[in-house]
Amino acid sequence: MKTINDFNFAGKKALIRVDFNVPQDENKKVTDNTRIVAAKPTIDKILNEGGSVIIMTHLGRPKGKVNPDFSLSHIVDEVSKVLGKEVKFATDCIGEVAEKAAAELQAGEILLLENLRFYNEEEAGDEEFAGKLAKLGDVYVNDAFGTAHRAHASTAVIAKFFPSTKFFGLLMANELQAIDKVLRSGERPVTAILGGSKVSTKITIIENILPAVDNLIIGGGMSFTFIKALGGNIGNSLLEADKMDLALEILEKAKQHNVKVFLPVDVVVADDFSNDADRQEVDIYHIPEGWQGMDAGSKTREIFHDVIMNSRTILWNGPIGVFEMENFSAGTKALGDSIYEATKLGAFSLVGGGDSVAFVKQNGYADKVSYVSTGGGAMLESLEGLELPGVAAINNESLLKPPIIYWLLVF
Repeated sequence: MKTINDFNFAGKKALIRVDFNVPQDENKKVTDNTRIVAAKPTIDKILNEGGSVIIMTHLGRPKGKVNPDFSLSHIVDEVSKVLGKEVKFATDCIGEVAEKAAAELQAGEILLLENLRFYNEEEAGDEEFAGKLAKLGDVYVNDAFGTAHRAHASTAVIAKFFPSTKFFGLLMANELQAIDKVLRSGERPVTAILGGSKVSTKITIIENILPAVDNLIIGGGMSFTFIKALGGNIGNSLLEADKMDLALEILEKAKQHNVKVFLPVDVVVADDFSNDADRQEVDIYHIPEGWQGMDAGSKTREIFHDVIMNSRTILWNGPIGVFEMENFSAGTKALGDSIYEATKLGAFSLVGGGDSVAFVKQNGYADKVSYVSTGGGAMLESLEGLELPGVAAINNESLLKPPIIYWLLVF
């Protein structure tokens, strides 16, 4: 893995793709700077060695048109605050404005380019557009794991123009190493916890991780399809009826790989999908008609806890209850507590996926696990065994020369 630790950036202008697609309030103030903070170690390393930094990112979905609402000018102050240095801003990401700003950049300085997605060419993976971006820097660094699964101009195509000077940033390296621990190099036993609402969204993940794990915990809404397929009565609980045969196939494949599967044994049910609904705890195979499963039951939490405490590597993707409703959040919180305890005892724990990450952030677990992934879609595709375009672009050594369009643009 080629990372920025393999290069000295003294006197070099580093063109860095980051993911600063950060949430903002109605006044365009950044409400969560996690992604900016995550990129700081990479930027600091380059600056401390005497290099300068040119930051590329997208923000929102402007659909290829200049839209003031999506201008990166709104986040300059927050980026400056997090990095502890003044950040210069270019009102375009290519062309005369960007080239002049990049040319004038001195060692130790930072330049933020305007939103890449003001150009349709970015998402289209246009090579000419990538070449115009490439002219701005001496070295290319990809530190945007959240967009690594997209073959966009700034995440994959641009790497062609830097055949020997392209590197992963520290965030990207950490993300890839965390996933590698789960799929290949982690200490055993390895336990994967998959929750969320649908089996269909986790099929390829399950199939890909079975050879790598020892235990598979299945919870949340997707568990009811398994229970129904096994002959249970699930009342009004969430069900993908067309995936019942698939659920049985997954259980059989797990058996073939000697993977122990743990399904819920009891469940907190409600008579309505509401925080204020009447609720009771019942055997998951005997949910009354008119009631629906909303959270893991007490016996299930104990079983899951025992499995997690006997694990050395843990992957958590998806909640095991409707945690957004306080009355049905206990199961997911108990799961978080179990993972925290195991982590304190030396287990490696990786949390990824939108809902899981939202939960750990909202409930104070982000600092209680080993690693929280910054890339939902990218992490899921990695777990599915897919090669991410942004990763392949750095690892690919086959291009001995930049494409011809590069020389046309430069000369």
